[in-house]
Amino acid sequence: MDDDETTFSALFERHRRELRAHCYRMVGSFEDSEDLVQETFARAWRARARFGREGRWSFRAWLYRIATNACLDHVARREPRVLPVDVALAADPEDDVPSVADVPWFEPYPDRLVDPHEAAVARETLEIGFVAAIQHLPARQRAALILRDVAGFSARETAKLLGTSVPAVNSGLQRARSRLRERLPSRRDEWPRPDTPAEQREVARLYVEAIERRDFGALAALVSEDARFSFPPRPLWYDGLDAFRRGSAKHAAPGEHLFVAAGANLQPAVAIYLRAPGDARYRPLALGVLRIKQARVVEVVDWSRPDLFEAFGLPMSFPPSHRSNL
Repeated sequence: MDDDETTFSALFERHRRELRAHCYRMVGSFEDSEDLVQETFARAWRARARFGREGRWSFRAWLYRIATNACLDHVARREPRVLPVDVALAADPEDDVPSVADVPWFEPYPDRLVDPHEAAVARETLEIGFVAAIQHLPARQRAALILRDVAGFSARETAKLLGTSVPAVNSGLQRARSRLRERLPSRRDEWPRPDTPAEQREVARLYVEAIERRDFGALAALVSEDARFSFPPRPLWYDGLDAFRRGSAKHAAPGEHLFVAAGANLQPAVAIYLRAPGDARYRPLALGVLRIKQARVVEVVDWSRPDLFEAFGLPMSFPPSHRSNL
């Protein structure tokens, strides 16, 4: 392994995107995944001499081993990342909106950081439903699942990466898949035909247009009856379109809203801006991500996190003349 840090960095950069996505799947936080990739680089640089001596790893596998261990260390120090449905009952629209809760909330992942050549393969394994669900697996089961089913390592390679045996990997993988089926009873590969990205974008466009017009008749034609609407970092979620409609009517922020197309977790997303009464510009309000199944919206997660906008490459304000762009 070359002692030139510039050369080493160039080799590392070839794998940065997939390592960042790997860390994100492991910990459920975009912000933490950024830190963990940097930690992986630092650990790899310090251990570069051992890579040459051991001679039993490809550079990619070696980096995955280091990144996975960094993630396992991180996971051991904190509670799993969660969504509102994990910590609260469905809200009554007539109740007051709960305060922001200081819990480790699950975070979305920017599409702009996904390798375009890997997007088609990564789509299911970056979706919020999948990544949020695997946060509830034991850490080493989670690692085995990701290394085998996402990163494409064999059972033998996965065992080497985790420092365990092939039977242990296969057993953990079987338990992980069984637990996932309990949380994801309707996986994409069980649907009659997956919605294409273009079809999903069109449904998302129609959905947002209906939201702008407050046309709940049009929404009823686009949204599944049992759709879920959640609003981290508040422990708040609504079960069904009617509850969402009544909650919105009572609690919507006053002012003019602006909707701008975004991309998160390879799902349709929309950046929502608000021009409050008396404000000269639109300001970030929330980042909404839609899950669409067979041309129907089945889940919406709205992160009221203006700090996410910068990470997603979104402007921090717009003039009042700007119009929604979807």
